[in-house]
Amino acid sequence: MSDRDSQLRLIADIGGTHARFALETAPGVLEDIDVMPCAAWPTLEAALREYLARTGTRSVAHAAIGIANPVTSDWVQMTNHHWAFSIEATREALGLTTLLVINDFTALALALPELGEHELVQIGGVHAEAGSPIALLGPGTGLGVSALIPHADGFTPLAGEGGHVSFAPFDEREAAIWRYARDRFGHVSAERLLSGPGLSVIHQALCDLAGEPCEVPMTAAQITEFALVGHCARCRETLDAFTAMLGTAAANLALTLGSRGGVYLGGGILPRMLDYFKTSPFRARFEDKGRFSGYLAAIPVYVITARYPALTGASAALSLHLEKHHA
Repeated sequence: MSDRDSQLRLIADIGGTHARFALETAPGVLEDIDVMPCAAWPTLEAALREYLARTGTRSVAHAAIGIANPVTSDWVQMTNHHWAFSIEATREALGLTTLLVINDFTALALALPELGEHELVQIGGVHAEAGSPIALLGPGTGLGVSALIPHADGFTPLAGEGGHVSFAPFDEREAAIWRYARDRFGHVSAERLLSGPGLSVIHQALCDLAGEPCEVPMTAAQITEFALVGHCARCRETLDAFTAMLGTAAANLALTLGSRGGVYLGGGILPRMLDYFKTSPFRARFEDKGRFSGYLAAIPVYVITARYPALTGASAALSLHLEKHHA
């Protein structure tokens, strides 16, 4: 291993669709960031080796991966992609001293304190209350959920799977969408509807309710594009339903955690439609909680617009891990 390689750390953020890689060349300094489609490689190890080859890096000592999946043992089987691997076997195969694997939204939660004002867009609320819990959720290929819980020395990130809680309809239209999804899939999780694939399911449900044929399902990208340019009223209805449902989910999480420190929205969907989202049904639904509407009205919501925040969080997690185990 060269002197250069011995100083490097490999950082990755693995989603259901894309894998993001970076080399940490100094504390908090990420370089050679590359975004690679997961479907292009048969295994995580193959994708990691390809990235290292692209950067001319023969090997590194320490690596951290945030992955869109629960990490409860050595064996990881991705929920929204076919990659499956042993953490220890992958560490040995790549010649790593350390391979830390954590949930991607746990990693993203660790990045929240590092985000600057220019990397956030506030959607309503007043101001964040210092020392209070911070909620995090985000629709993408799936629905990630995490939080930062305050303690005497800072915050602890949660490693949960809140995207897979049961979807809770708010009104009759959402109950009808839920029934459509239940008939197709059985259990309807929040992720089933509040994700990129979920946008397509909502659109199909609304078409079905209206008695309109929908033989070829539209993709999330098509629905969003047609909705925003005004070419399709049903697509706009889909987007309105989606953002309203997200408002309910965000409010439920905020109430559960008491997250007066703010609610942060990550994932790849919302930054692509920010202008619409600012005036979407999201905020009104977020505050529509009866006797606790005032409580929620004070809580600010922030859309994360930073390009690679989960990489920053995974880097922070690796630093904390190495400090703890090499102190």
